[in-house]
Amino acid sequence: MEILRYAMLVAHFVGLAAVIGGYILQLRAPGSLRLAPMLTGAIVQLVTGVLLVFSRIRLDLDVNEAKLAVKLGLAVLVLLAVIGASAAQRRDLRSPTRVLFHAAGVLAIGNVVVAVVWS
Repeated sequence: MEILRYAMLVAHFVGLAAVIGGYILQLRAPGSLRLAPMLTGAIVQLVTGVLLVFSRIRLDLDVNEAKLAVKLGLAVLVLLAVIGASAAQRRDLRSPTRVLFHAAGVLAIGNVVVAVVWS
């Protein structure tokens, strides 16, 4: 079970890298954005995050419910922002696409801050 938990944690970090890396790499991109990696990363983050919480509960490890509720809320908002940016981009709406793209990136970074600072 411990090896599976570590594998989920690695996948969680890879999802994080896809979201934040995709955001940072495209901050000054002049044309259309490539949102597929960010969408995949947001989905991976959400799924592995939930699985990691369930694994902690199953192993009778401490779970900070308030922190996890905030992190889950932020992860859902990141996913919704990327989905919204993708939809706006398909409709060729440049301004909403950029706003939602930035919202997704900033919320993802905020989620990292919560994970690191809130003990």
